[in-house]
Amino acid sequence: MTAVATPPGRVEVHGVHKSYAGVEVLSGIDLVVEPGTVTVVLGPSGSGKSTLLRSINHLEKVDRGFVALDGELVGYRRKGEKLHELQEKDLLRQRTRFGFVFQSFNLFPHLTALDNVVEAPVSAQGRPRREVEEEARALLARVGLAGREGAYPRQLSGGQQQRVAIARALAMRPAVLLFDEPTSALDPELVGEVLGVIEDLASSGTTMIVVTHEIGFARRAADRVVFMDSGRIVETGPPEQVLDAPRHERTKAFLARVL
Repeated sequence: MTAVATPPGRVEVHGVHKSYAGVEVLSGIDLVVEPGTVTVVLGPSGSGKSTLLRSINHLEKVDRGFVALDGELVGYRRKGEKLHELQEKDLLRQRTRFGFVFQSFNLFPHLTALDNVVEAPVSAQGRPRREVEEEARALLARVGLAGREGAYPRQLSGGQQQRVAIARALAMRPAVLLFDEPTSALDPELVGEVLGVIEDLASSGTTMIVVTHEIGFARRAADRVVFMDSGRIVETGPPEQVLDAPRHERTKAFLARVL
């Protein structure tokens, strides 16, 4: 049986730059997320929010700077003054400390809800299937899907599929949960059920970084709101400051359009 990493989950993003085809998408991002806190990242489309999220667990390789989780570099090891990219097996081990919930669910269509949740802890962490199945049933119940363990993704609504995806992320016992616009692919009437599950997680002390356009969720659940524009963090602070009394003109203009 493989040892499973558990929280805390302190994330440090230091001087991160990322470009695509010569266009800089992240321009020197500095961010620290403390264990047990909820950080909500807001900003217009194209501001670099999703790229930042994908850089945190090394789905995107950064051009400069680094990301660390609990003091350990993500995606690299340091040898002298140089950084060397981790081998794939070491990177996969490290990624199990991050749970990632995508906007498009990304469930395996040929697996039931239960098997979608069980797959990664068994294959990536080497945990006993019986133990994982018991935990997976409890997680599906936690997200409001007790009794739907045998359903395939095509038999579930979008909101139910996204809740399976959340249970799947939790099954890895991650230190940090990353959400990339988790409600943007849902019909409006299904948004609330998914946000309710995420808010429940937020109140339980799970370390979370959530990219979203849901201002109400940010107001209710965030410890800190980060506003990004053009690849930079323009403003950051508690929700009551950033959302109700923004200091930067760009933040004011954005909120005037979405509130």
